[in-house]
Amino acid sequence: MKLQQLRYIWEVARHDLNVSATAQSLYTSQPGISKQIRLLEDELGVEVFARSGKHLTRVTPAGQAILSVAGDILQKVESIKQVAQEFSDEKKGSLAVATTHTQARYALPPTINGFIQQYPDVSLHMHQGTPMQISEMAADGTVDFAIATEALSHFSDLIMMPCYRWNRSVVVPKDHPLAQLPKLTLKDLAQFPIVTYVFGFTGRSKLDDAFQREGLDPKVVFTAVDSDVIKTYVRLGLGVGIIATMAYEEEFDSDLVALDASHLFESSTTKIGFRKGTFLRGYMYDFIERFAPHLTPDVVRQVQSAGNRAEIDEIFANQVLPDL
Repeated sequence: MKLQQLRYIWEVARHDLNVSATAQSLYTSQPGISKQIRLLEDELGVEVFARSGKHLTRVTPAGQAILSVAGDILQKVESIKQVAQEFSDEKKGSLAVATTHTQARYALPPTINGFIQQYPDVSLHMHQGTPMQISEMAADGTVDFAIATEALSHFSDLIMMPCYRWNRSVVVPKDHPLAQLPKLTLKDLAQFPIVTYVFGFTGRSKLDDAFQREGLDPKVVFTAVDSDVIKTYVRLGLGVGIIATMAYEEEFDSDLVALDASHLFESSTTKIGFRKGTFLRGYMYDFIERFAPHLTPDVVRQVQSAGNRAEIDEIFANQVLPDL
């Protein structure tokens, strides 16, 4: 059994059983990958992939178990490389972060700017996607960190730490009737068409829960993953916008009014997550602390030593998170 063979089956599974795409991503030949997979299966005495002719059709039950172990082995190999790099050059390497548009556009720029200045030889890669995609990328090792509000809790192999709390604002044109009210209510809001985030994005579930508790059925006429897109369609008169408060910038959005909605919706918590067993280099600890100052290296190491999610929750039980 060779490490290369484990990498091949792992990558083939990640590429939806497309051997050609896998070969292209690994800069090798398709026949070479197929041959090595066959050799591994012959050695193990089981099939990792079911086939129809020359095409892979699905991962077998044995293959699922083998891939799970292979993923852990490959992560350990990567950790060994990270250990070596930390001792050879502690300020040189790479860091991959997956997050949503809202985090990348409004929350992360100061962190990224300071980090790049401090570590010019660290190659920083930003991936954007849905919260589920972000969590999957962290869980399978594609990225080092996932930063999101939704979905992270669905992955038991991720260590999650709370970063900050945030709430929402309703954005409307200056002459809109809602802008004239002394205090906004959910009933007032439900009378107008709503433009907001796609379900599963940026705390959308908290918004839906609030209306449901009041027995209201809001008319959501347009959804998007991008706060800037939502504001664009508010300007076009499609409806009133509900966005993360951090996404309203007075300098650029002066034609709109932001109405505080924190009394209408439960606050959401953005978290940063990484795969269990990941070796964190010094600059990785620094990135976390820059983004969430209460997550010092000592706190993060304490979280890494925790046995389960309940113990992690206990660490932050009395933590007062900053509001953004």
